[in-house]
Amino acid sequence: MGLAAVAGLAVAATLCLSGCATLGYYWQSVSGHLHVMGAARPVGDWLAEPQTPARLRDKLALSQRIRDFASNELKLPDNPSYRRYAELHRSAAVWNVTAAPPLSLELRTWCFPVTGCVGYRGYYDEARARAEAAELATQGYETNAYPVPAYSTLGMLNWAGGDPLLSTFIHYPEGELARLLFHELAHQVVYAKNDTMFNESFATAVERIGGALWLQQHASEAARREYAEFDARRRQFRGLSRATRESLKEIYETPGTAPEAKEEAKRRVMEKFRADYAQLRAGWPGDPARYRGYDRWVANANNAFFGTQAAYDELVPGFEALFKREGGDWARFYQAAQDLAKLPKEERQQRLKEGTGG
Repeated sequence: MGLAAVAGLAVAATLCLSGCATLGYYWQSVSGHLHVMGAARPVGDWLAEPQTPARLRDKLALSQRIRDFASNELKLPDNPSYRRYAELHRSAAVWNVTAAPPLSLELRTWCFPVTGCVGYRGYYDEARARAEAAELATQGYETNAYPVPAYSTLGMLNWAGGDPLLSTFIHYPEGELARLLFHELAHQVVYAKNDTMFNESFATAVERIGGALWLQQHASEAARREYAEFDARRRQFRGLSRATRESLKEIYETPGTAPEAKEEAKRRVMEKFRADYAQLRAGWPGDPARYRGYDRWVANANNAFFGTQAAYDELVPGFEALFKREGGDWARFYQAAQDLAKLPKEERQQRLKEGTGG
C-alpha cells in the first residue's frame, strides 16, 4: 500500500444508520457504497469473459490465490469478501478527511452508530471531501483529504456479497496486493469501538507479518525483489516521519511554553523534515516521477498528516511482539488481540506500548 492508502477503514461512512451530521452526508454514504456493491461481479465471471484484459485476468487470478492463503494459512475469515470485482472508473474508493489543531497531533473525531468515534470522515466524491477539509480549515484546523483505495465493512455485509476487489488497487504489485487484502480482512477479526489507532495498528501488523509469509512462500524472486526495493523506501520514509512526529509531539506537550514559541519550534522541525527528505530522496534510484506521491505528502504535511500516520503504526511493534509471544499461532494471536479490545482504551494501548500485550 502507498502512504495514503494504508487500507483506510471508511466503514463509518457506509454503515451510518442514524445520527449523521447531515442528511446529505448520510445519503452520499449509502448511495456511494451501494454503487460499489452494485458494480461488483464474481471473479469467476470476469475470468470466463474473453474480453477481460489479460493483465486484469492475471491479477484477479492472483488475488484469489492470495485470498485462499489468507484463510488457509493466516486463519483470516473465509467468507464472500474479495471474491467479487468492481470497476469504479475513479482513482480511489473513498477520500478520507482528517483534521488536527495547529499545536496537536490529536485528530478530530466523528462519531457514528456501530463503529463509534473515528479520526476521519469518508466521502465517495473527492470534491466533497476537499470542500469538507476547506471548511475545517476555516475553523482553525490543519487538514488532509487523501485517497483510500479500499475500506472494510467489518464483515457485516458478507450476506450481501462482502467487500469486493476494486480497480483502485487490483493492479498493485504482488506484495502490496497481498498486504492490502490481509489488512482489510484483519478488520473483520478484531475491532475496538472508538479506537482507530488500535484497529489500524492491529491490521497493519497482520498485513506486515502475513505479507512477508506470502512473499517468502509463494512469490517469485522478481516479485520479492520488487517488493524489497519498494518496502525499503517506505521504511526509510516512515522512519523519517516517525522521528518528525516525535519531535512535534514533544514540542506540543511541553508544559509552560508559550504558543508562539511552540509555533517557531514547529516551523524549524518541519523545515528539517523537508530538508532530510530531499536528502533521502536524492539517494533513491530510477525515474523521479515514481516518487511524486512522497513529494506531495511532504509538500503538504501538517499535523493532520502526521496524526493519521500515527494511527497506522504507533502500536504495530506491540502487536508484532504479541504475535511472537503467542508462538506465531494466528488463532491465539487473534484471541489475545480480541481480549485486549475488551479492555479500556487507555489500558490496552499502554500494554501494547510497553510490550506486555495480553
